[in-house]
Amino acid sequence: MEKILIVVGAILLIVAVTEIAPRIRVPAALALVVIGAAIGIMPIVPALHLDPEWILVGVLPPLLYAAAVQMPAMEFRRDFGTISALSVLLVLVSALALGFFFWAVVPGIGLATGVALGAIVSPTDAVATSIAKKLGVPSRVTAVLEGESMLNDATSLVLLRAAIAATAATISFWGVLVNFVYAVLLAVAIGAVVGMLNLRVRARVHDPAVNTAISFTVPFLAYLPTEELGASGLVAAVTAGLITGAGATRFLTPRHRISDTQNWRMIAMLAEGGVFFLMGLELFGLMGDVVNEHNGVQHAVWLGLAALGVALAIRAVYIVPLVWWVDRRRQRGEAMRPILENYTATATAGASRRDDARVRRRFTRWRRRFRLRRHPDPDKTAPTTMSPETAGRINARITRALADIDYYDDAPLGRKEGVIMVWAGLRGVVTVAAAQTLPDDTHSRSLLVLTAFVVAAASLLLQGGTLSWLIRRLRLPDTVEDKRAERLRLRAEMDATMQTAMAQSEMVREIPWLRARIEQATREAEDVGGDDGDMNDGDGEGGNPDGGPAIGTGATYGLNLAERAQMRAVRREIIAVQRARLLSLRREGSYSSAALSRVLNQLDAEEISLELQGG
Repeated sequence: MEKILIVVGAILLIVAVTEIAPRIRVPAALALVVIGAAIGIMPIVPALHLDPEWILVGVLPPLLYAAAVQMPAMEFRRDFGTISALSVLLVLVSALALGFFFWAVVPGIGLATGVALGAIVSPTDAVATSIAKKLGVPSRVTAVLEGESMLNDATSLVLLRAAIAATAATISFWGVLVNFVYAVLLAVAIGAVVGMLNLRVRARVHDPAVNTAISFTVPFLAYLPTEELGASGLVAAVTAGLITGAGATRFLTPRHRISDTQNWRMIAMLAEGGVFFLMGLELFGLMGDVVNEHNGVQHAVWLGLAALGVALAIRAVYIVPLVWWVDRRRQRGEAMRPILENYTATATAGASRRDDARVRRRFTRWRRRFRLRRHPDPDKTAPTTMSPETAGRINARITRALADIDYYDDAPLGRKEGVIMVWAGLRGVVTVAAAQTLPDDTHSRSLLVLTAFVVAAASLLLQGGTLSWLIRRLRLPDTVEDKRAERLRLRAEMDATMQTAMAQSEMVREIPWLRARIEQATREAEDVGGDDGDMNDGDGEGGNPDGGPAIGTGATYGLNLAERAQMRAVRREIIAVQRARLLSLRREGSYSSAALSRVLNQLDAEEISLELQGG
């Protein structure tokens, strides 16, 4: 009974803090850490020592999976190079530099142990990075930080395992490299298979409750077998989430998608809040262990603060050239724009498969030459014989490349964004959980674990507590008008798609008055939704998931039941065409993921509303 009451009380506390914290402009995670620490100090509360497996196996896979499902696939692809540079090379550099630092300042530990602790405190944390997302960080910076925090766990945990193994036996650099490549590649393969099977199985399940229950098992189905095979289970869970998120609109019904979103949000909220609350509760027990072994906690505190300072300095030094490289890439894209805009692949009758293969190879070689700063005219290098399929594929790639160039221009990663990327790289629960996996016979283990905790707690309190102030001080350009213009352009695109769908509808041709009624219903829905003045992107959602005015009351006035059913049938035809057009626009990259997701959510809500009305 007591344990149930404790769980219920913790849930109510997390819910209360999550609701109240934004009103007083304090991140909920920080508030929960402080509250947990205050409760843990009370004499009636026993010292808490949580098994790290609960976090590494029970909490992180679903949390990272939930974050990956919501990750915009388009932005992830566009900044994959930047994300990879941060999640692999930066972690390696930070872990080695911090390893030498710990080796120099902590008496009695070897270099391998120092590198192990460096690997623990190097990665940023997906749960902690969610703080930055809620504070108005630019969407591109948020996408890079989320991608980094989802993938750098693999680098840090593989390096941690190698360092722990090196404390007991000799291990070569090439052995670590091979182990890392194996861990990542196998994890990606297993995660991809699980993600695709997840979509195909759930596409055949019609009950939303059953469908969501299946989704709860997916991160563990990806994580557990991958870990058994010695690879990174967290990367497998992230891969499964990315594939699920990218294919959800195609394979899952609106009911399933909305049910998934709401249930996973609830789980993420409780899991994130619980993790930060437990971090605070564990503080007193860790302090007690260090006091018994080292006669005070001062050494661990200054060691943790110094380690955080070193990690931030390394991150700043690393991000400066990275931002320069990203800007150079943007400039190369600008130079490439006039060539791409003036090139169109034209199909030729009688093209063979050999011709298609030749044109694809030569088009790829041309792009490679351009990246090497040679600027040949594609008309001089591209063959003239190709099939309609190959011409369409090349033109689609050109369209997407132009959209990517526009994206890099509209959302640059400059000096101010680089400052945010440095300061928003928060440490969190992964650092605390990974520290507790250190072997029990590790020299000064309690000191090292408390040091990792100080790094995570100080990062959350200092960086997380001042990030909002930093964003205000940087005075980033206001993008409200740009977002408004984009949404109006997308609305015009949807209106044109609606007209095309009605022109192709047999029912509209047979019943001409349906066109005017559908147009009236659309205007009424837009009037209720306003002029898209709400620029709160958040996670890219918009519209009421419970269903809005799918068919306006004025548009249906005076219609009998049969005529209303005809209107609903036509509107469902239009929704199908509009959704297909949105997916096409997403592949082209013509609009931001936030704008596309907002309209997709509105279509989902309207389709559910039509179903509830009997359509």
